[in-house]
Amino acid sequence: MNIRNYLILFGIVGFALQGVSCQTKRGLAKNKLNLDSAFVNENLEDAKKQISYLAASVKEADIPTTFQNGKYVNWGSSWWCSGFYPGTVLYLYEYSNDTKLLDEAKRKLKYLEKEKNNKGTHDLGFMLYCSFGNALRLTNDSSAYKNVLSTGAASLATRYKDATKTIRSWDGGKNWDGQSWTYPVIIDNMMNLEFLIEVSKMTGNSSYADIAIKHADATMINHYRKDYSSYHVVDYNSKDGSIISKKTAQGAFDESAWSRGQAWGLYGYTMMFRETKDQKYLRQARNIANFYLNHPNLPQDLIPYWDMDQNKLSASSKYYKQKDLRDVSTAAVMASALLELAQYTDGAESQLYIVKAEQMLRSLSSKPYKAEYKEAGGYILKHSVGSIPHETEVDVPLTYADYYYVEALVRYKRLLDGQSVIKM
Repeated sequence: MNIRNYLILFGIVGFALQGVSCQTKRGLAKNKLNLDSAFVNENLEDAKKQISYLAASVKEADIPTTFQNGKYVNWGSSWWCSGFYPGTVLYLYEYSNDTKLLDEAKRKLKYLEKEKNNKGTHDLGFMLYCSFGNALRLTNDSSAYKNVLSTGAASLATRYKDATKTIRSWDGGKNWDGQSWTYPVIIDNMMNLEFLIEVSKMTGNSSYADIAIKHADATMINHYRKDYSSYHVVDYNSKDGSIISKKTAQGAFDESAWSRGQAWGLYGYTMMFRETKDQKYLRQARNIANFYLNHPNLPQDLIPYWDMDQNKLSASSKYYKQKDLRDVSTAAVMASALLELAQYTDGAESQLYIVKAEQMLRSLSSKPYKAEYKEAGGYILKHSVGSIPHETEVDVPLTYADYYYVEALVRYKRLLDGQSVIKM
């Protein structure tokens, strides 16, 4: 079966097909937008200034991760966050058409390219699609970027096992009970499926789309509780696909709803509906969104605590003193995802997603979350949480918070300009 027939069979729309764009246009006509161009442009200009300052403050070979205790932290190209900084720079280039930003992104891509051969991580979507994918979209230079993306997708596909119908997340390590992981899969992995689907369309290799669909389906069944909150980690038996345990790694406790995990799921299933037109993915995204937005522990400014069930921690918990820390990165991912989800829903529900995304953007764009010029080392947003249980990147600026914040602003600007939220 050729790739075009395969994608049509599964409902996956290519660049030339009209399903998403038509639905998006209907969404544009029906939704009232409450933020104006002045708000969006002002915050994108501020982001551009900040990122330009950050670019001038780090070494050429550094790929920024965070800024902590007055120092820049760079975990290197193999760290899962390495694609976000060049991706942010590229979004700001898209907004401003400032070629200095394109040059800066290309400088970082030079150090990131080798990760196309990295078969030891499931995060190649974050690392390569957010960076090289945006570069290809904006420059149309397939000679420079297509091979990187196709090789990276092939590397990622080696981590898939049909017994579990999932892509393995980690190699090695132990859970908090001291037991070794067998075949752990984390909810974050939903964010790497777009990479596989896009490369499937690009190359004609249908196996990548097939992996993405199978992984999304297995995750929907095994990661989600009845209230549509998500476990962080599901550990599988790699031989027969049975489930060994359901745990957390970055949440407050195993049965809690780790906040960023809920955002990864919403973003991932919204994307899966866009690419497949399968209604089950839209239902899943709507249910995740409604769980999140109706959660009694969601603060009024819609910037969540790092765990949605952090209020259940006892005073004896080692996380208790940090229980009320917010995670800005979750809100940034949620805002971007809700803007897209609004385009695939109708009436009051669709308008609600727009309004909530707008509220998140207002909060993120003001104190105490938005950094002043040259503050926080040049990162755009403050007060994100990487992992409290691991005691890493706690209450600091994070590169992926900046990426999804800028993405959300760019998506909103497209709406204001009468365009599709998603630009291929």
